[in-house]
Amino acid sequence: MRRAEEMHGWTVKMSMPSVLAMVTVFSMFPGGVLSDMRGTQGLEAQQLAQGSTHLHRRLKRGWIWKQLFVPEEDPTPRVIGQLKSDYDRGEFSIKYILSGEGAGDLFEIDEYSGEIRTLKKLDREEKAFYILQAQAINRRTNEPEEPQSEFIIKVQDINDNVPQFQNEPYVSSIPEMCPIGTTVAQVTATDADDPMFGNNAKLIYSILQGEPYFSVEPKTGIIVTSWPNMDREAREQYLVVVQVKDMLGLSGGYSSSTTVTVSLTDVNDNGPTFQHHLYTFAVPENAAVGTTVGRIMAQDGDIGVNARMSYNLEDDLEESATFLIKTDPVTQEGVVVLAKPLDFETKRRFVMAAEAVNDQVDLRFLTLDEFRDRTTLKIVVKDVDEPPVFLSALYEWKVPENAAVGTVVGSVSARDTDTVNNPIRYSIDKRSDNSKAFKIDPNNGTMTVARGLDRETANWHNVTVEARETTQTHLSSSVVVFIKVLDINDNVPRLARDYQPYICEGTQAGELIQLLSAVDPDDPVEGHHFYFSMVSEKHINPNFTIRDNQDNTAGIVARRSTFTRKDRTQYFLPVVVTDSGSPALSSTSTLTISVCSCKPAGHCPTGGVEALALSIGVSLQTLLGFLVCLVTLTVLSVLMLMLRRHRRKQQEGLEVEVKELELPETVSQKVLYYGESGGGRADLDFCQPAIPLRHHPRRRERKLRREDVRASIRMSLRESHLIGPDDEVFRQFILDRLAEADEDPYVPPFDCLRTYAYEGSGSPTGSLSSLESITLEQPVCNPRPYVVRLTPWYGGGEEDTTF
Repeated sequence: MRRAEEMHGWTVKMSMPSVLAMVTVFSMFPGGVLSDMRGTQGLEAQQLAQGSTHLHRRLKRGWIWKQLFVPEEDPTPRVIGQLKSDYDRGEFSIKYILSGEGAGDLFEIDEYSGEIRTLKKLDREEKAFYILQAQAINRRTNEPEEPQSEFIIKVQDINDNVPQFQNEPYVSSIPEMCPIGTTVAQVTATDADDPMFGNNAKLIYSILQGEPYFSVEPKTGIIVTSWPNMDREAREQYLVVVQVKDMLGLSGGYSSSTTVTVSLTDVNDNGPTFQHHLYTFAVPENAAVGTTVGRIMAQDGDIGVNARMSYNLEDDLEESATFLIKTDPVTQEGVVVLAKPLDFETKRRFVMAAEAVNDQVDLRFLTLDEFRDRTTLKIVVKDVDEPPVFLSALYEWKVPENAAVGTVVGSVSARDTDTVNNPIRYSIDKRSDNSKAFKIDPNNGTMTVARGLDRETANWHNVTVEARETTQTHLSSSVVVFIKVLDINDNVPRLARDYQPYICEGTQAGELIQLLSAVDPDDPVEGHHFYFSMVSEKHINPNFTIRDNQDNTAGIVARRSTFTRKDRTQYFLPVVVTDSGSPALSSTSTLTISVCSCKPAGHCPTGGVEALALSIGVSLQTLLGFLVCLVTLTVLSVLMLMLRRHRRKQQEGLEVEVKELELPETVSQKVLYYGESGGGRADLDFCQPAIPLRHHPRRRERKLRREDVRASIRMSLRESHLIGPDDEVFRQFILDRLAEADEDPYVPPFDCLRTYAYEGSGSPTGSLSSLESITLEQPVCNPRPYVVRLTPWYGGGEEDTTF
């Protein structure tokens, strides 16, 4: 069969560093082959595309290849291949064009010869292949001679990368005493070279450090143990150095290393062990309960929970209950603590066994007995000089309140617990017995009553007794003594309050007038029970009776119905209250029952006022009149006081020339001289003394004397309606004043007085002149008559005497 059209193809030449060869490669497309036919393809091509089996023509392949190879990291430009079209006759009529990845930058093509060469060195790890397109174009017609074809230039790998470990650093832990072959860790390394080309990326692992304890699998990098029974207590940590090589470890390859830190975790393969077989401690006998006596320690090579242990004291040894042992959670020490008080005189040494046991055991490594250890404790008690000890922690006694002085209340006893047994003296703390009601025998501790007791004043006495050694140390201790004072019936019962009963005029016989109750400071055990009664008389009280309610209360009941205020305003009722003590005591209280005109509701309208009026025998009308008079007098006093103040202000406004002649000892303290003027007005003038008035050097003393004068005047005035000028009291008063005037040179004499007025019983008084009593320079007097007004009788001055 003749071919419809002759096919022309491309010739491709490829060059390698080590070989130059021509390679023809078929380039396959999905559903057919890459082929180019010049001219029309005709029916054959269509039938081939439709899968027809009737037309079988052999087509001539043109230039076809799949990929070219170029070594990486080659800095020298070199020809890696050549493209040659079948239509190229060597006339340079064909132009070769290269396009795609790296064209013109990394690769170039000779447009005349079709040679493809590199321009730069390539790095496979950066880009492993490049996809390019080639095309042959007729230079004359600028038409493609061959269809555009795509090909690949692959960068050929060389061993230029060092393997690198991932996920560094490596840290691992395994339990101690683990078997051989236990996996420790796995190290992983990668190589950037091409694992599909040669041995560049073929890695192999080995151990540089860590043998013979560890080994590594060459291909996987898994590290395993290779030494049995590795003990953490001997060595806790290992450093394993692992190396990795490429090229399967052959020469010329690259290598790197990493370090794996392997720690052994603890297992309970050690039991506690005491370093000493005997521990000795000393403790003073006065040590308080809870005091730490000492510490013991059992060594355990393990750590953490495997080293936790508990300590205990053997119960089968004597006196082990005196002490207890606890485990310190931080240090794992056994702390020996005092559990009971010590007494050197009773026991001086304690010997006991202590045991330490692991809290957790692991029978894979040790037996049960190997997880415990024992030791011996010896505790020595040291003697201490102790204060006296009372035989009782407290004392409680009872004593009746009528106990006589010297009565024995009780005895305290203390002893010196030391071996020396020093003498002891007793005393009472004064601060606890301020009343000094008790005293104690210093030698035997017997307490007696020192003063009379009164339960109603203090029913309990808390006395502190001190016991002191007679040695130089004077050690002492104290105890509290509670003394209860027992009650006796030594107080009489009394009414609960001051009752003021009243009875209405319309009260009927049998009515309750007042409910009574009583109190008693005593406190009998069975409680109070009071009995109320009237004073036994020969005749029965016809007015009232007392009804005992048998509940510690009683009522006053009227016996008749004819009570009126006209007949009698008050009744007196004696009430006898008796207690139930042994012996029984009683008291009598007299109640005053007032008669009152009550309202219909039954209560007294004026309360206590009317009762008071009735009690003093005054009628209500008289009482009201008295109150009205009292109010009226109060109002008049206020008005007079206001009027007096008003007059005083008027006198100050008129500027009346008034001079006070201060008499040293006179009746009125002020003597005013009045004279008549032409206008009929009373002029005020004073006597001109012959000697000038000056400041009295004894003014204060004279003021005090004037106070005495006032008192004397008041006394005299009170009796003025009974005495007159001839009375001995008044005569003596005038003589005293005259003598004082004669002896005082700083006041004017009384000779200026022309007229004396006495407002007493009406009789004129004798002369008060001092002319005949003493010789003095006479003052020049005004010949006009003067009238003297004695102010104590008239009033009006600031120093007037009132009553």
